[in-house]
Amino acid sequence: MPDTDWRQTVARLRSVRARATLGATLVVAAVMIVGALGFSHLLSTSMRDAVDRAGEVRAEELAARIEAEGPSAVSTREDEIVQLLSPDGDIIAASEDAAGLGAASADESRVVTIDDEPVLLVSEELDDDRILVVGVSMEDDVETLGTAAALLTVAVPAVILLVAGTTWVVVGRALRPVARIREKVDVISADRLSERVPVPSSGDEIAALATTMNGMLDRLDDAARAQRRFVSDASHELRSPLATIRQYAELADAHPETTSVTELAQVVREEGLRLQGLVDALLLLARLDEGDDGRRESVDLDDVALAEAARLRGIGMDVDSSGIGPARVSADPRLIGQLARNLVDNAARHARGRIAVSVTQRGNVAVLVVEDDGEGIAPEERDRVFERFVRLDDARARDAGGSGLGLSIVRGVAEAAHGSVTVDDSRWAGARFTVTLPAAS
Repeated sequence: MPDTDWRQTVARLRSVRARATLGATLVVAAVMIVGALGFSHLLSTSMRDAVDRAGEVRAEELAARIEAEGPSAVSTREDEIVQLLSPDGDIIAASEDAAGLGAASADESRVVTIDDEPVLLVSEELDDDRILVVGVSMEDDVETLGTAAALLTVAVPAVILLVAGTTWVVVGRALRPVARIREKVDVISADRLSERVPVPSSGDEIAALATTMNGMLDRLDDAARAQRRFVSDASHELRSPLATIRQYAELADAHPETTSVTELAQVVREEGLRLQGLVDALLLLARLDEGDDGRRESVDLDDVALAEAARLRGIGMDVDSSGIGPARVSADPRLIGQLARNLVDNAARHARGRIAVSVTQRGNVAVLVVEDDGEGIAPEERDRVFERFVRLDDARARDAGGSGLGLSIVRGVAEAAHGSVTVDDSRWAGARFTVTLPAAS
């Protein structure tokens, strides 16, 4: 047999269908064989007891006749096997059919063969110690047992084969949707994640499995599309400062009189810083995506918020920090600092003139709130604002609007610290970002 055929045969034998069929067949075979043997034994014992009782009844009847008529009541019996024995075991009288039997013993009932016919001998002791032996034919019983054995010999294998065949067919039909699901999944690749596996209408565990797999494919499809969009946006964002540097360099090379070294150096420095910021943000998001939440230690959230408020005041912003109270969280200090900085920088970009930062601790959670008096965020945009490279004002200049990664980093850091971030309206109808983090124990 070729190696491929052998492997296929082994695979079939190890399949769920083959194992289920084999298991059911073995169990049914064991039950049927034990049941057949038990039934044969019970039937044989029951028939033997019935013949034994019939012989005892007949012996009692003949004993009464012998008491009344004497030994002649035995010798005149026709078509019966009867012997009357002395206490010593000698034959006193015998029927014609018992002539070739010889002197029967006075033991308990036993089976002998007379003229190729099984006969059960039953002994009855008379009042004068003589012994009456009566033979009862068991030919009909033997034929009945033979017929029952023949029927069982045919029925047991037939039932076993029927169970095996039925199990094979039923399990095969039950697993047929699995085969269709496997065939469908086998052709689904990264460029065909929009396809789904068929869901059977049976409503059973296989249908639940298919539904779960389709849900998984939905998530993979969403993740793949988000990744493609992310790569496209990242490429565009990274290409923009590189293109600016290249254009200024080419302009300075082709027309030196139109620009100065100082101006070129300033452009290269600004675009390099922007490029560095993008790379740092992308690397940080990649770390957060991998579940890296940095080193955990106790961080004074109020100190972080006060430092950011002081930084904004240093550049001329009006910041209300009166709501900052003591609060401690267990997280990476650098990541918490990045979270707070991104929030206040976002508020500074959109505020008309006022920003408020507050920190409170409520039981086992610490809450950081940053709000501004800008235009705010529409309710339908409040989830999308945390997506990567999202700018709600597409007409805004990139320099003024940032990279579109700041709020994504805020959400990633908050979730890595087992917290959350939400946005709603501020007291001035602007945007209010609320970060909730587990407090340090």
